[in-house]
Amino acid sequence: MQTKYLETGLSWLWVTVVVLVLDRITKLLALHNLSAYVSKHITPFLNLTLAYNKGAAFSFLGSQSGWQSWMFGALAIIVSAALLVWLKRLSSRERVVSIALCLIIGGALGNLWDRVILGYVVDFVDLHLTHWHWPVFNLADSAICLGAFLLIVDAVFKPKSS
Repeated sequence: MQTKYLETGLSWLWVTVVVLVLDRITKLLALHNLSAYVSKHITPFLNLTLAYNKGAAFSFLGSQSGWQSWMFGALAIIVSAALLVWLKRLSSRERVVSIALCLIIGGALGNLWDRVILGYVVDFVDLHLTHWHWPVFNLADSAICLGAFLLIVDAVFKPKSS
C-alpha cells in the first residue's frame, strides 16, 4: 500500500502541509502584530496591512450577507477533493504538476480554515507601486497563484508525447 502511495502524485502532499503550516504561522503573526487596516511600511513596494476578507479573491462578494463564505468554503472542499483525485492518478515523477496541485490544495485549505474558524480570511500582504495598491492577500493566495502558474507553464512547455 505504501509503495503505491509513493509512486503517485500523492507523495508530494508534504508541500500542502508546508503551505498550511506557513500560512497559519504568517496569519497568526499578522493577527497578533498588526492593527486592522493600518499599514505598516516595510519597503518602497510592500506594506503589511491586516484585512479581513469575507469574499473571494480581491474581496469579490465580500459585502454580501454571509452566504458567500459558505459557497467559497464548499468550493474549496470540492476543488481540493478533485485535485486529490488528479494527484492520485499522477506519477510521482510528474513533479511540476504534482507540486502545483499541492500548492493549490494547501492554499485552498488554508483559506478554508480561516472561513470555518473565523468567518473571514486573514489577508496582510499589501504590494504597491507609488499610490497603486494590489488588493491585500496572504500566503495561501500566493500558493494558489503559484500553483496555477506552474500548471500553465507545464501545459505550455511540456514536450508533447507522440
